[in-house]
Amino acid sequence: MARVLHVISAPAGDGAEHQLRLLIRHLPQQSEVVTLSPPGPVLADMRAGGTVVHQLVSTHDIDPTAIRRLRRIALRGRFDVVHTHLFRAGVQGRLAAWLAGVARIVGTDYHLDDGRRAGAFYRAGERFGQVNIAVSAAVADRLRRRGVPGDRLVVVPKGLDPEEFRFDPGLRASARARLRIAPDTPVIGGLGRLEPRRRFDMLIRAVGEVPGAVLLLVGDGSARHALERLAAIEGVADRVHFAGSVRHAREMLCAMDVFASPGRETFGLAVLEAIAAGLPALYAACVPLEGVAVDGARRLTPHDPESLPRGLRAEVLCLAERSGGRLAARSAGERYDAGRVAAEVGALYDRTAGSA
Repeated sequence: MARVLHVISAPAGDGAEHQLRLLIRHLPQQSEVVTLSPPGPVLADMRAGGTVVHQLVSTHDIDPTAIRRLRRIALRGRFDVVHTHLFRAGVQGRLAAWLAGVARIVGTDYHLDDGRRAGAFYRAGERFGQVNIAVSAAVADRLRRRGVPGDRLVVVPKGLDPEEFRFDPGLRASARARLRIAPDTPVIGGLGRLEPRRRFDMLIRAVGEVPGAVLLLVGDGSARHALERLAAIEGVADRVHFAGSVRHAREMLCAMDVFASPGRETFGLAVLEAIAAGLPALYAACVPLEGVAVDGARRLTPHDPESLPRGLRAEVLCLAERSGGRLAARSAGERYDAGRVAAEVGALYDRTAGSA
């Protein structure tokens, strides 16, 4: 059986950790992981569950010490495939795999830094691999503009296991009790890294226009302190709950009544998780829902600042009409099923063997 070494450079709580967890769960190949960042809760759980996770913290795009250590790990483990995830892992992991003589080198790109320096590093490292997986057509287009040949690009979307997000009233009650949110209080939720591009500031401003509702933000990141200050400035600090990073989003999604994703620079996987949990969802961008109609999921009107608060008020009213009842679990189709995504990636490993 082929052995795969996954190299990842995700900050704690980044969705790429969950994507890697699901991929390894469904791949038939034996897998180990190297993290170039301090492992977040997801990788910690994977290690506790028996997956070998090597911690090799590196803070630079080009780190000769990290590259040498990655090469030694690849050599000792006699890996057939090295699969990198995210930018820094792609730069260092591809080079280390090439130096170790690994025949199959694959990289997944979730998003790209537009900086010139990052672009130069990416182009230099990309040449050592055979296949670049882009999680969307937009990412693939950006890679082409960076000079990546089209025959080295494959689009394989992010995936999820809908059953992991199934609504559980017991989880809802325990989460609300811990957060000190009353059972009948309407909860608007946001999920993801607390970074400026996620536009959670819009949610904080909007919740002040939704009488009786509170906001639950799940995740952590560089914008947290600024968002806490904004909540105080807007006079809603007592109505905004910061849950921090969590090992899995299910419990927090069970605690919510309405989900909102106001950021436009996102793939939109959190929206799929929300509808799988039976939540109505408002979103500014969601690649899987482009051209797809899903009950209870509605795109916000671009360039209309009132679209978000207006939509939230409408959903809270609908919640009252349902007497707090949950919507049915929905999905964007089998294309985003984690098992199918893993099967596509495993087939890529096999095809890459022929090209190497």
